[in-house]
Amino acid sequence: MWLFLAFVGVPLIEIALFIQVGGAIGLWPTLGVVVVTAIAGTYLVRSQGLRALGNLQRSFAELDNPAEPLAHGAMILFAGALLLTPGFFTDALGFALLVPAVRVAVFRFLRTRVQVQSFAMGAMRGEAGTGPRPAAGQGEVIDGEFSELDPAKRPTHRPSEWTKH
Repeated sequence: MWLFLAFVGVPLIEIALFIQVGGAIGLWPTLGVVVVTAIAGTYLVRSQGLRALGNLQRSFAELDNPAEPLAHGAMILFAGALLLTPGFFTDALGFALLVPAVRVAVFRFLRTRVQVQSFAMGAMRGEAGTGPRPAAGQGEVIDGEFSELDPAKRPTHRPSEWTKH
């Protein structure tokens, strides 16, 4: 139901805002504002997206919980989609999501509404091949036999101008 209301309500809000702003400042300035906000939004999304990607890589390197950097990256991506959509309401929402304090507030709100069933980093205990690896020279020894195959290459056709054998 909420999705249906969004698909009907947002275009109606955008149309009403276009009529109001266009009546106040004219057609060409209105279209200019829409284009300038799309360009400015693209620049801001790119710079903040790179920063969010760096934060995500840092959380992986430090083995921290990556949920918050992933959520920030997703919100920045969503903000970019809103900013590229023509309209004043979607631009306002997109620019709001580019403010870090707003993203933190949205993340905290969503974190209280979403319940994580399980979270694990690395291998689960009890799985085959997991656990700490023994140092060199320790642990199980596996005996085996091997034979070395002749790696000589033998062509199956005559040499051509294209290949050298």
